[in-house]
Amino acid sequence: MPEHFHLLMSEPQVGNPSTAMQSVKQRFAQRVVPRRRRRKKDKGLPQETGTMPVWQPRFYDFNVYTERKRVEKLRYMHRNPVKRGLVQEPEQWTWSSFRHYKYGEAGLVRLNDCDLMQMSVRKQAV
Repeated sequence: MPEHFHLLMSEPQVGNPSTAMQSVKQRFAQRVVPRRRRRKKDKGLPQETGTMPVWQPRFYDFNVYTERKRVEKLRYMHRNPVKRGLVQEPEQWTWSSFRHYKYGEAGLVRLNDCDLMQMSVRKQAV
């Protein structure tokens, strides 16, 4: 999506999902903000005095506990560009994992080896 993205991830081995998302957002912003400044400079536009935020402060999360829910969320993610009218078919969206799941093709979106991943739910603390 032009203004947001969907990410289905398992719980990180170190830290927590918020820490993992913080890292993703920081690394992306560190690459994008300098490019944004260079473009403005090249166009002769005034530079910002402060850093303009790239991300909203929070993210929406949803815990997926079953294989059925995982598939439901993947379908939603893959159909979203079609629903928004950005492409005709899910496989046409460049920034999607759809082609990996349907055709086993590697794409711009890198995935962990799904054969190694297993759904697991921690026991609740008593």
